[in-house]
Amino acid sequence: MEDKLRNTMPMQFARGGYIVLSALLCLLGLMLVLIPDFSIALAGKLLGVLMMVFGLVKIVGYWSKDLYRLAFQYDFAFGILMIPLGLYALCHPERTISFFYIILGIVVLADGLFKLQISLDSRAFGIEKWWLILALALLAGTLGCVLIFHPNSSAKVATSLVGLTLLGEGILNLSVALCTVKIVKYQHADEVLPPRVSLLKFLK
Repeated sequence: MEDKLRNTMPMQFARGGYIVLSALLCLLGLMLVLIPDFSIALAGKLLGVLMMVFGLVKIVGYWSKDLYRLAFQYDFAFGILMIPLGLYALCHPERTISFFYIILGIVVLADGLFKLQISLDSRAFGIEKWWLILALALLAGTLGCVLIFHPNSSAKVATSLVGLTLLGEGILNLSVALCTVKIVKYQHADEVLPPRVSLLKFLK
């Protein structure tokens, strides 16, 4: 049987997209922290576009199957979730802060918990920076909890808090993409067994 090589283009696209979009997420979060009077409508549209594109990148990442298969293992569901949330933010930017105050907190908290699992898996793989992912996952999860349980702040405080959460989430995703996505030029495709062989192996 011919030994086929896996196409690395989806992996490179997912990793590159993760890095670029995480950096843009950090930039948007930093802007909201430094300029709490920033136009909510414009911030909502920018956040909506970022979330929709990030959702697509996450879905591609899930199916790309990089060597370690750590960074994208939970991204299929998150990718699907982020697309309608991003669409809502894009269509209703004036409601973005109030809507995402709790919803974004839940999403970031859940993502922090999944990234916590990724950090432990990274340690088992022998990845040296697993502790960095662990620390950032705990930080992002904490910020998510703050958003969930403190929904009655003033508009400026809410905007700054959302910005800080986006900044933490962006740094977390950036660290995961840089530390755990392994792309090799000559990665072999997964072995695909004939149905009869697969059934025999299952029965054993």
